[in-house]
Amino acid sequence: MRTAYVIVDMSNDFVADDGGLTAGAPAQAIVPAVVARAEEVLSENGIVILAMDAHAPNDPHFALWPEHNVIGTWGAEPYGALAEFAALHEEDPAVIRIDKPEYDAFVDTELADILEEEGIDCVRLAGVCTDICVYLTAYGAYRHGYATVVSPEEVATFTDNGPLFLQQMRAVFQTEIEE
Repeated sequence: MRTAYVIVDMSNDFVADDGGLTAGAPAQAIVPAVVARAEEVLSENGIVILAMDAHAPNDPHFALWPEHNVIGTWGAEPYGALAEFAALHEEDPAVIRIDKPEYDAFVDTELADILEEEGIDCVRLAGVCTDICVYLTAYGAYRHGYATVVSPEEVATFTDNGPLFLQQMRAVFQTEIEE
């Protein structure tokens, strides 16, 4: 089974204390586990996808949320050790960044095509926010026929809804939630 590790929205704006729409400490706490898993997936011939929210200035999305992940800004760049991971693997064709305009990383991106071209069987998800973009990307993977896996230690959110949405992923999308 070939795995794609899809790391959702682990940007400065979603993770750093001074990010535009930060999940803060809970998101910062998962970074070591996310980087370790990314290295593990690469060592097992998988691929790593950095699926990053990407918005133009004055995006209508900002009527719902504070400004965040504006293309070309510090806020849209990977956070901390994940930025180091991305820089270290900049030339590695198994590490791919995609910009996503929607919550679900499959909508209006090349993600489905990449997974098909790479012969992926399983999508392992990580990142923020458990109850928004990770959840909806789990749906996108399910809709495209992929098995999905999530470790609670590799997702975070700024609400108390994380556990509920992990249960929903399991019940609705048949996502394996690692214990």
